[in-house]
Amino acid sequence: MLRIQEEKLAGLYSIYPTVFRDDRGYFFESYKTDNYAEICKGLSFVQDNVSKSSKGILRGLHFQAEPFAQGKLVQVLQGAVLDVAVDIRQTSPTYGQHFKQVLSAENAIQLYIPPGFAHGFYTLEDDTIFSYKCTAAYHKAAEGCLLWNDPTLQIDWELAAQPFLSPKDELGELFGNFASPFQ
Repeated sequence: MLRIQEEKLAGLYSIYPTVFRDDRGYFFESYKTDNYAEICKGLSFVQDNVSKSSKGILRGLHFQAEPFAQGKLVQVLQGAVLDVAVDIRQTSPTYGQHFKQVLSAENAIQLYIPPGFAHGFYTLEDDTIFSYKCTAAYHKAAEGCLLWNDPTLQIDWELAAQPFLSPKDELGELFGNFASPFQ
């Protein structure tokens, strides 16, 4: 059994799998094609990625432009993150708005982020393992990055301290200068 909830940003879904717990641990189906057919609208996943991060790492806000735009099904296998998705579809009524949610191994919540969104996360625990299925393969020439702390986006990352960033993420583009490749 799976509960799927569309969020305020059209096309973005929180997914709540049924988790069976007992003294031995837990079990749940993390992906089954039939269960995701409606929200993925005929898309297929072609690449799986896993990252491991220490507490306080911020990754994002990343996206890939057409023709390599990615839909992502994300979840945390160990630890916890504050996950953020920003609508960068120019004609969307929620253009420039964001959605955020804590994803953890404990709550088992997944998030489906369609193409046309920038995505990032901030790790809340050490040794956090983050998993995402992608609808398109990675292409370096198609990647983009919005500045994670752009004041226009007004994202409250709920930071405990200054996050650790990659050089790419430190140089993300300001939303005010951004020409979105998505309609």
